Parts: sequence; C-alpha cells; structure tokens
Amino acid sequence: MVGSLETLTKGLQLLAALGLVATLFAATFLLREIRGVLQPEAKRILSMGTYFAGAWLLVTVINFVVELAVVLGTTISGAFDINSLRSFLTQTALGKSYIYTAGAALIALLTITRVRKIGGALGLFAITMIGIITPVFQSHASNFGNHGLAIGSLLFHVVGICLWVGGVFALLLISQEERAISLQRFSAVALWLAVIVVASGSANAWTRLHSFAAWQSFYGFLVALKIALTVVLLFIGYRHRKYILEKLAGSRAVFQLLVNEVMVMAIALSLGTWLSVSQPPSAGADLSTDPVLGLTGIAMQPRPTLSKLLWSYIPDGTFLGLLLLATALYIRGVVLLSRRGDKWPKGRTIAFACGVAAADFATSGGIGVYAHLAFSFHMIGHMILGMIAPIGFVLSAPITLALRTLPSGRIPEERGLRQLLVAILHSRYSKIVTNPIMALAIFDGSLFALYMTPLFGHLMQSHTGHLFMDLHFLLAGTLFFYVIVGVDPNPQKIPHLVRIIVLFAAMSIHAFFSVALMSSTSLVDGGFFAALHRPWFSDLLADQRLGGAIGWAMGEVPILLALIATFIQWVRDDAREAKRLDRAADRADAMGIEDELTAYNRYLAGLGKED
Repeated sequence: MVGSLETLTKGLQLLAALGLVATLFAATFLLREIRGVLQPEAKRILSMGTYFAGAWLLVTVINFVVELAVVLGTTISGAFDINSLRSFLTQTALGKSYIYTAGAALIALLTITRVRKIGGALGLFAITMIGIITPVFQSHASNFGNHGLAIGSLLFHVVGICLWVGGVFALLLISQEERAISLQRFSAVALWLAVIVVASGSANAWTRLHSFAAWQSFYGFLVALKIALTVVLLFIGYRHRKYILEKLAGSRAVFQLLVNEVMVMAIALSLGTWLSVSQPPSAGADLSTDPVLGLTGIAMQPRPTLSKLLWSYIPDGTFLGLLLLATALYIRGVVLLSRRGDKWPKGRTIAFACGVAAADFATSGGIGVYAHLAFSFHMIGHMILGMIAPIGFVLSAPITLALRTLPSGRIPEERGLRQLLVAILHSRYSKIVTNPIMALAIFDGSLFALYMTPLFGHLMQSHTGHLFMDLHFLLAGTLFFYVIVGVDPNPQKIPHLVRIIVLFAAMSIHAFFSVALMSSTSLVDGGFFAALHRPWFSDLLADQRLGGAIGWAMGEVPILLALIATFIQWVRDDAREAKRLDRAADRADAMGIEDELTAYNRYLAGLGKED
C-alpha cells in the first residue's frame, strides 16, 4: 500500500514541477519580451505558475512522509514520529534533498508573480531546476557500480525531460496568437533536447541493465517499454513540428495535436516514475558491501603505473555530458559560420579540442580515476582542470563564436540570445568578476579556502562534492586566464603591465601555498584517504607532500606560459597601435591636415618653449 502511494506521490510531484517549469520556460524562452521586460502574456503565464509551485510544495511534503514510511517499513501514521522526522530530515542525504526541493518550491511560490524581467525569471528557473535535480543524487542509480556514469546520465535525463516535456506543455498554456512564433523557437531546440533524453537514457539503462538476464527482469521490461514510447514521441514530435510549421501555424488544430503529444509524454513519465521507485537488478558490487565503492563510487584500483594512468577510463557522467554538450555547441557554431561563408581559425578549434581532452582526462581518464584514491593524483587533476584545460578553452574564443552565431531577437525591440549575452558581458557582475584582483582572489584564494579548512574533507565524501570541486577548478581557472590572456571581448580594458603584475602575484601565492602544503605535519583530507585502506602509497602524509610538490611544479609552468603570451600580446598591440598612427598620419598628409600625433608633438614643443 505504501509503495503504491509512493509511486503516486512521486508522479504528482513530478507533474507539479513540470507545470512550474513550463510556465518559466514559456516566459524566459518562448514568449517575446521588450528590452528584457516581460510582456502581459508572459506575466499571465507566470501567474499560473503560482498554482503549480503551491502544488509542488504540498506534494513534496506529502512525499517526504511517504518516503520516511518506506524507509522505516511502517505505515503512514507510524511515520509521524517527531524524532524520526527530525532525524531523517537533518541526518540523511535523502532527507536533506527534500529540504532543497521544498525550499525551491517555496521560493517559486513567493516570488513568481513578482518577476518582471527576464533576468529574474532566469534566476527563478535555475532555482527550480536545482530543486528538481537534487534528489537525483540519492536515487537507485547511486547504489551500484558505474556510479559516476549512472548519476550523470540520470541528471541529464531529468533535465532533458523537464525542458522537453515542459516546453510542449508551455505551448499548450500560451495563447493562440503567441503560439505560432513560440513554436518556431521551441522547434529549434526540441531536437537537441530529444537527443539529450535518448542518449542519457540509453547510458543510464546500460549502467543498470548490464546483462541479457537483467533485461528479462520486470525492471528491464519497464525500461524497454519506456524506450518504445520515447521512439513514438520522437516520431510524433518530428511529424507534428513539420506539419504544424508548414500548414497549421496559428490555427486551433495545433492545440489538439499538442494535447495528443502531451498524453503520450504523460504515459512515458508514469513509467519513469515507476522505475524511480523500483529496485534495478543487482549489478554485482553493492555500495553497502564495498566500502571503497561506497566512498568514491569506484572500486579500488591496482597500483598506478604509466599504462594505468594513460588507459584507465571510468566516465564521470556529469562532467562528460557537459563536455559533450559544449563540443556539440562549438561544432554547431563553426558549421554555421562555414555555411555563411565565414572562416573560423583552425587554431581556435584545435585549442578547444585540447581543452576538452585535458578536462576529460582529469575527470574520467586515468588521472580522474586515481584522483578519487590518492591526494597526489587529485592535485594533478586539480592542476590540469585549473591551469591547463582553461588555457585551451580561453584561446578557443567561445564567446566570440557565440556572438557571431547566436540568434537575435524576433522583433527589433526583443533581446535575443545574442543581445542577452552582450547584456551579461556588460553587466555589473561581469565587471566585478573580471577585475584582475577579483579573478586572482577566486583563482588562488580558493586554494586556501579549500585545502586549509575542513571543506576539502567534506567535499571528498560525496559525488556532488567532488563534482563541485572539479567545476570550480575549471571555472576559476578559465576566469583567471580569460582576464589575463583571453582573446574574447572583455568588459574592461586591462593594461598589460597590470596583467603581468597579477601573474607574478599568482605565481608567488601559488608557490607559498605549495610550500605550506609540503611542510604540513597534518592531513587535510579529514581522514578520507585513510578510510580507503589502499594497498599502495600507504604513507598518507608523504603522498600529501608529494601533491604539494606536484602542485608547485605543474602550477608554475602554465603561469610562465601566460606571462610569455602577455608579453607577446603587448608587443603586438603596440605594433598595431603604431601602424594605426602611421595610417592616420598618411591620411592626414593626403588631406592636407594635421594628424593627432603631429598635433601632440607640436603641443609638447610649445610647452618646452614656454619652459
């Protein structure tokens, strides 16, 4: 009885969340706005979001009680024990995930009708998505092997479904007059969302159904049925979009076609909800019986060798998915430029490929695998993510590529994706974070905040914490090198001399941190690596000091390269400025007027005569 109720409440919780996503998706992406201000139709849609947010909050609370009853193996009334409720809510990761979800629903309920601009709607959209994906990290996908791939693929699967189904539902909520133009925009991303859903769902099924016998289970039957419905949805979506855009755009018949599509999606979502509360077939090693697998998500690896480091590969599904998505978007941008007859420098594409390869090696490759097991390899991965991969990404000029390929607004007054990116670049926040002092503080200051406090030990305990660290290393390094040697547009002009001073400061701070780590007499991991009981590198303090030495050695080289690049850019800028002045002088001579350099020299000569 309780199990059936759990399936029902989870399904209702998902439907309410999807309704809220639909309203925010419509307001932020599908409907027209004027100079970033939401129009009456978007405000009408957001007012409907109040009911979905309230339903989401209510069902989340109910589902929390039902989940507790399932965990305790008792009835619903038996779950209303104050001590049990408090313990489950504050001392378990699953209970804490309900706090985040309920918090997101509450924020949406209190603020959605007060949103007036695109920026506020986007922020609320992000909060809502965080509330939806938080329980993913506590799902059945985290109970067996292939932990990183299972969690990452499920994460992308949930996000893809929310945007895909939410987008179709949003089209139903939009008025007939606005639906025609909204359909065109949604069709541009529907294929991308469908590919994400199919690819991530396939990867997740592979991690759970690892053999032919597993596919013969009831769980495998549900997965196969869901796959069949997804194929039907892809066919229906393709036929509907083509038929609607060509013949029925703006007509009332569109509504009925969308209703049929939503009905099929509802059946597929029901199967997905059923799967979420069902136990998949055993994949062999269970986290409850393998302590290393339980702590790191991977089994203990043999002693590291060069061959192991080069060829080991255990995919981190979340990071791998982000890299694949970024690669697909970058390739699409280059292809769009090529179709227009514009050329994109091959060196930038190669730099992007090098950045992707380095980041993948540091998260899913040999270094990424052993980074879970030893501090020295963790530090190698940190240096690759924070100092090597960012240089490749920065030199690939992704912002310039986006500015040249993103679509503009559908009407002259609308800020399209391109204008939105321009607004973000010129925002006050961008000017703050791209200040060289702030970029340096984030880049080097986070070293001390992470490793010289208990934070590192806490983050290493979970897949979420490890992912947070990897993303922070990459983003902090990308921001720093973007400010120093970036080729993309920068919100503020930074003199080359200031860049060089910042680089020397970064080098000194990094060296000081490494020396402090090498001379430390206590472990900074909070006992995490000791709990692994690895059979190699048994001296944990020596391994930590080795990590400090690696950080010093690997950190200085990229900074020196950036210093050389800054000198080269300085020389080139001076040469371009000299050529510009020469061209201005030639034009002035041809026109018989005085150019700015001659006028300035005459002014200085006049000052000299007065003295």
